[in-house]
Amino acid sequence: MGDLFDFWFEYRAVIPRRPFRTIAKLAALVEQGVEVQFFGGNHDRWGGSFWDKDLGIPFHSEDAELELAGRRSWVVHGDGLTETKLGGRLIHRITRHPITVGTFRLLPPNLGFWLADRLSGNLAEGNRTEEAIARAAAAQEAFACAVLDRRPELGLVIMAHTHRQRLVEHRPGRFYLNAGQWMVDRQYALVTEGEIRLMKWDK
Repeated sequence: MGDLFDFWFEYRAVIPRRPFRTIAKLAALVEQGVEVQFFGGNHDRWGGSFWDKDLGIPFHSEDAELELAGRRSWVVHGDGLTETKLGGRLIHRITRHPITVGTFRLLPPNLGFWLADRLSGNLAEGNRTEEAIARAAAAQEAFACAVLDRRPELGLVIMAHTHRQRLVEHRPGRFYLNAGQWMVDRQYALVTEGEIRLMKWDK
């Protein structure tokens, strides 16, 4: 659901070295027959053919519609959709723009990754207050519920950007889901034909 990596950018012949072990585990899952889908977030949106061609994992830089346990689902990381401040909206537009991506690709990889390390804080939530994050989570939930109202064929909307675990049955049998924060809180979600459950990994 995005933000699995602090930064991801792939050149034609180079990928980041730091997340190698995670990538190897994902590749092992695919080899065992487990279907994996990856959605880029505001930290790791700049994926390319490596994911699909080399790993066999579809990479979604924006949103996608999937059939999940019998539910027609709209899935998106969620950054840039409910930002209230001009600065936030501007950052998301700039980082998505083809000129930005093309210019970054011209940098030597070592320089590009060094620069990304210096700028990653601007994409993070760590400098926001709990109140601001709560407002962002509420805005994201309202956005998801509006999507469910507008699109009655959907049974599930999944978003992630705020990292606040949430499950809301907005209409009978139709849900908004945020699986939460895995890296710190070990939160995740389980979607089956019979139910949707918020989960936390046993430490």
